[in-house]
Amino acid sequence: MNMFKKTKAKTVKEYLEAVPPERKEAIEFLHTFIQKTAPTLKAHFSYNMLGYGSFPYKNNKNQILQWHTIGLANQKNYISLYVCAVENGKYIAETYKKELGNVKVGKSCISFKKLSDLNLDTLKNVLKAAGKNPGFVGLEKDRK
Repeated sequence: MNMFKKTKAKTVKEYLEAVPPERKEAIEFLHTFIQKTAPTLKAHFSYNMLGYGSFPYKNNKNQILQWHTIGLANQKNYISLYVCAVENGKYIAETYKKELGNVKVGKSCISFKKLSDLNLDTLKNVLKAAGKNPGFVGLEKDRK
C-alpha cells in the first residue's frame, strides 16, 4: 500500500527526526501520548508512518501482513491518525466522531490541522478501545 506520504525514514527515530518543524511538536506529543495511553501497542515504523501495535491482515492478493492498530502520519496539509479497530461492527473512530473535536473522520481515519483541534480526552478512549479491538470491519469473525 503506497497511499501514504512517502518518507525516506526506515525507523521510528528517523521518522520523528524528519517531521517538519511546524508539525514536530504535535507529532512528538501524539507519539508519546499514544504510548502512554495504550502501552501494549508497541511503536514501530509501518507503511511510511508511525505504527502502534499490529494484527494479521489478509490483503487483496491473499498475502497475510502485519498491519498497525494505530497509525500516525504527517501528511502535506494535516495530521492523520489511522485507528484500525472495530467495536460492535463499527469503526471506533466513527463511533467517537462527534466527540473528537474539530476533525475530519472517515471510517478509520481521523485528520486534523492542529493538535488543539483534537479532543484528547476522547482520543484516550479511542486509543484504549483500539488496543482491545484491532482490525477492520469484516475481520471481527476471523479473530474469534
